[in-house]
Order: sequence, then C-alpha cells, then structure tokens
Amino acid sequence: MSDDVANTGPARVADLRPKTQLQGKIKKIELFGAFVDVGAEKDGLLHISQLRKERTNRVEDVVNLGQEVTVWVRKTDASTGRIDLTMVEPLKLDWDEIKTGMIVKGKVGKLEKFGAFVDIGAERAAFIHVREMMSGRVDDPSEVLKVGQEVEAKVIAADRKKRRIDLSIKALDDFTPEEEEPEERPLTAMELALRQAMKSERGFGGAEARRRKKSKADRGDLEAVFERTRQQHVANK
Repeated sequence: MSDDVANTGPARVADLRPKTQLQGKIKKIELFGAFVDVGAEKDGLLHISQLRKERTNRVEDVVNLGQEVTVWVRKTDASTGRIDLTMVEPLKLDWDEIKTGMIVKGKVGKLEKFGAFVDIGAERAAFIHVREMMSGRVDDPSEVLKVGQEVEAKVIAADRKKRRIDLSIKALDDFTPEEEEPEERPLTAMELALRQAMKSERGFGGAEARRRKKSKADRGDLEAVFERTRQQHVANK
C-alpha cells in the first residue's frame, strides 16, 4: 500500500462497512479484476463483474493501472483482511432493509393513469396507487404529483418475490388515538367547586327521588292492607 493515495477512509479493515464510499488507486490488474489501494491494511479486490453494470470482457476496457477511482465496499473479512469492492453504486435500500411502516423519500419517475412510480433507491421503483395519494377522490395522478418531484411516503407493502413495493402518501396522515388525545389539564378552583356542587345536587336529587319512591310504595302497601281488611269485614257480615 502506497502513501500517495488520496483517501480519507478508515485504516483498518474492521472499520469498513458495506456501502461505504472510498477513493482509491488501481495498483494491480489481473484477468479476474483489479486491486485497489483504498488506504486500508490491504488492497481491496475489484472483481471484473463489479467494474460496471454492463458485461466487461477485459479489465483494461474500464480501468488502467494508476487510475484513481471511486469505489464502494461490498463486504469485508477482518480475519483475513479481505476487502471486496465495487464501482457500481450500491442501492440505498436492499430488500431486507425495506420494512412495512417505514417512511421513505424518493423521486417520481413516471406517472400512469392508475398511479405513480417512485425511485426510492431500491432494486425496483416503488408504486403509489392513485387512491393512496391523498384523502378524497383523485381522478388523475398529475393532479397531485409531477415527474421529478421529491416525495415522502410510507411503505404499506413490500413483496420481494413479486419485486413490488407499495407506498402511501395518505398514510402519513394516519394517527393513533394515543397521539390524537390531548393531555388532560388540571381543573381550576372554580371548576372543582362547580363539579362538587353538581355532584351534591345530583346526590340530593337522587336521595329525594328514592324517598318519594319509598313513600309511594309504603302508601301502596297501606292501601292494599286496607282493601283486604275491608273485604274481610264485608264477608263477615
């Protein structure tokens, strides 16, 4: 490893993380790829398949000895000091990083009659159905979104097998009852007094109603006894 490489990356392999961007210099070219000095303990390996997205037959078709390149870390092995690099910019979001409910940002790439495709840095563009763009009716996606517009949305579904990611802008407005319910403020002295007075009034009213009901029941019992006595008296005559 030489000292003339311009690099601000970490010196230890253990400090390198996947997707870390580094500046390096091509130190050696082989049939299978190139070795790159990125300022670490060992030179990183840039496999021929990682030089670009298109198929490459010869390493020299893409890089030359001594050329400075921008690379990203694919993976490392601290026990052996191996560093695998790529010149293909990695995805911002891998499939295992996409979770339902997470908030993502992206750019509208294409509008269709039934929705919009948004680049969120994943393998496939995510999709926002027209009904997920806003509350209320939307007749055409262009009423809400424009190509090139930056948007923020919530992941409502992610299916790796179908290579499908569904987003919703409308879901950003969703809330839970706990979030909606305001904190109860303490009552003022006047409000406390008023509440106590109302309780007392209800208590008095309830007691009065019970007293009247009992009095009515007692009168009914007395009338029933009187009627039985009267009937017995008539029968004995």
